[in-house]
Amino acid sequence: MKSDRLLSILLLLQTRGRVPAHELAGRLEVSVRTIYRDVEALSASGVPVYAERGRHGGIELLAGFRTDVTGLTADESRALFILAAQGAHAALGLDAALGSALRKVMAALPAPHRPAAEVTSRRVLVDATRWKGGPQPAVDLGVLQDAVFSDRRLRLRYRHSGDPEAHTYTVDPYGLVSKAGVWYLVADRRAKPRLFRADRVRAATVLADLVRRRPGVELADAWEVLRRQVEERPGGVDVTVRVRRSRLDLFLRLNAATLVELPEEDGTSDWVVARLSCGAVREARTLLAFGDAVEVLSPPEVRAELAATAAAVCAVYEGD
Repeated sequence: MKSDRLLSILLLLQTRGRVPAHELAGRLEVSVRTIYRDVEALSASGVPVYAERGRHGGIELLAGFRTDVTGLTADESRALFILAAQGAHAALGLDAALGSALRKVMAALPAPHRPAAEVTSRRVLVDATRWKGGPQPAVDLGVLQDAVFSDRRLRLRYRHSGDPEAHTYTVDPYGLVSKAGVWYLVADRRAKPRLFRADRVRAATVLADLVRRRPGVELADAWEVLRRQVEERPGGVDVTVRVRRSRLDLFLRLNAATLVELPEEDGTSDWVVARLSCGAVREARTLLAFGDAVEVLSPPEVRAELAATAAAVCAVYEGD
């Protein structure tokens, strides 16, 4: 709706100051021409908004202008209280601040929407941690936050997975990302995007130097590049297995991340064929947890690896 778009433009200008028309158009998914028409509508309604042309131009509110916006819809108020349930604020030390902010939002909500917002906070819970994920190491995000919010470079002592020694890096942070309950620092190292898992940071120091980010790149842009690199990483080994129907549901749940495609089955046979993509032959050892309910059909090297592993386990139990 146009009224919602006008309100969004007003809020963005209040928060960001001068914003290029093309950026507003991209955020609101409309044309630049539509943005200029909306600006004219805001001006006609008494909002002191103006546009400046040129390379460093943009749309801006008159200095000092502020407006109180309390016209949240019922769905918008529910969304705020679901956001409060996600728990990421706890790791950032913002529990008290979020609670205070939500009390203020509740007081500012239109009276008809308050009951819905309150019920939402009691009826919807978002838990971002995985089942049986094991205890997570404590993560101190304080220094990383300081660098992110002060736009300073960071010196890290960082231990990579499988590497017993920590390494020293100087990085330019874009921000912090919480992915399935795990915190990551997104940063450039030598002008290339890198991902650093926060619980592997052994030491961090905020430097006096200002951050050197690539022009025009925001946190969301850098994260999208890194996310795709992880998710689209070339697979190592295609594995074809057959699974007993009685264990199929459990098999699909535990192997969802490596499943190439959902198995086709007619609902009558005792066995169902499925295909997995493993990073390496050794990764297929996890299939032994299903015992005789899963059999690897191909490739031969995976069958040999599982047979050798199973023989080694038998030798342990058949010993003294």
